Formats: sequence, C-alpha cells, structure tokens
Amino acid sequence: MENAKAVIEALLFLAEEPLGLSRIAAGLGLTKEKAQEFIEELQHDFIEQQRGLRILEVAGGYQMGSDPALAPYLEKAVGGEESGQLSNAALETLAIIAYRQPLTRLEIEEIRGVRCEHILDNLIKRKLIRISGRKEGPGRPLIYKTTPDFLVYFGLKDLKELPPLEQ
Repeated sequence: MENAKAVIEALLFLAEEPLGLSRIAAGLGLTKEKAQEFIEELQHDFIEQQRGLRILEVAGGYQMGSDPALAPYLEKAVGGEESGQLSNAALETLAIIAYRQPLTRLEIEEIRGVRCEHILDNLIKRKLIRISGRKEGPGRPLIYKTTPDFLVYFGLKDLKELPPLEQ
C-alpha cells in the first residue's frame, strides 16, 4: 500500500482510544510486521522533523499524543486546573491501587491513614479506576483496579512499566 503511513497517521489522529497493532494491520490489509514497520517509521519521522506530536505506545496499542517534552509549555498555555491534573491525594490513592490491586476502600484507607471515598468516586468518574467485583467476606466490599485509561493517562504500555517501589 503506497500511502500506508499517511493512512496510519490519520487513523491514529482520529482514534479516541489506542489502536492495537492487529486492528491497524487488518484495516490496511497488511501483516502485523509491516504495520509495525510503518508505525516505527512514522515515530522516527515525527522526532526527526521536530514535530509537536508523537505516536505513543500505550495500553496495548498506539495513540497520537503531544511530545512529552512540551508538557510544561502546554500546561502553562492550557492552565493547571483545565489540564485535568490530579491532586496529590488522588495520585497517592491511584498509586496504592496501581501497585497493590485489586483492593478494597478499607485496604486503601488503612495504607493512606485517611478516608478516600470521594477520591475513589473522582477517579472512577475520570475512568482511571473501576470496580472489578466484590471481595468475599463480611459486607462483600467493592474491589478497585486500574483501567486502560490509567495506562493512557500515564503513557504506559502495561502495569509492568510502573517504576519499582522504593522501600
């Protein structure tokens, strides 16, 4: 396909969520290997041409996003609150869930030492965490886990990319 790179670029620009390699390849009638090759060429082109956009590998797929090096300028232009920054309490709660999931609200509160139901509600609204079921036992409390949107938000391919915990 002679314009495959242009089609992939347009697909990733239009996609609201990361697109998997299989889906990109199937949509263009390419092998996964050839689609991967075109994506890598596009990634290289964006960097070489010093463009403001990048093709990022996140949440098991590919998505177009801004160059992470431009974040300070973009945050300043968009503004702190409008850019959707998380509070320190929300980040702390999210980190506990990410590293220890699945776990209940009570388990999170035991680690943090403070109540966190409002923070959990906010993280669910932002689709960074989800309720993944109920724990067996008294009261059958809700169990929380991170979502693919969590991976996208932090630019991670999967949870294995989380930095190691400091002891």
